[in-house]
Amino acid sequence: MEKLAIFDVDFTITRKETLMQFFKFMIHKDKKNIKFLPRAIFSGALYGLKIYDEKKVKQSFLKFIDGIEEKDLENTVKEFYEKVLEKILYNDAIDMMKKLKKEGYKIYLISASPEFYLKEFYKIKEVDKVIGTKFKFSSGKFTRTMDGLNCKGEQKVIRLKEVLNKENIEVDFKNSYMFSDSLSDKPLLDLVGKPYLINFKKKNDIEILKWK
Repeated sequence: MEKLAIFDVDFTITRKETLMQFFKFMIHKDKKNIKFLPRAIFSGALYGLKIYDEKKVKQSFLKFIDGIEEKDLENTVKEFYEKVLEKILYNDAIDMMKKLKKEGYKIYLISASPEFYLKEFYKIKEVDKVIGTKFKFSSGKFTRTMDGLNCKGEQKVIRLKEVLNKENIEVDFKNSYMFSDSLSDKPLLDLVGKPYLINFKKKNDIEILKWK
């Protein structure tokens, strides 16, 4: 049986929220993308008012790359990783991945952020699997239509088990780890025998680690 070390991404292995960083990166690449800022603010406001759910917010927010050619998006996210993502990683998170990899654990990243750029984390040699929110492409172009559900909460457990079943992997969850900054990941935290909260501000029954 395999033992997993599962990591959330935003504010768990990164110091910043990655989707907003991607938007800022795209504005830096082309100042014309600033025109999508009001849409981002509006979508966030509707989410705050519970008019939009997270799926609808993300689909609306990603208007700034709507219709981009798949190959162009691949090149863009490679640049995004090299110029932004790689620079906002917690050193302690990478050290933990290296430590647990040496101990025989499989390293899984599971996040609600878009999988089309999260896949760049395969550049971290310790990472075995990346699971994120999927989006559809049509005729080789990005459509900003979510493929399935937002990969958050219980959906993370569902997506994980789908991957494990597909690849015929049996897991020793009792001796597996889960690291997250948020209790929205409680379904995954409850799934493993070794859960940890990262830089969590309030007291909790789950052990809290301070990462930099």
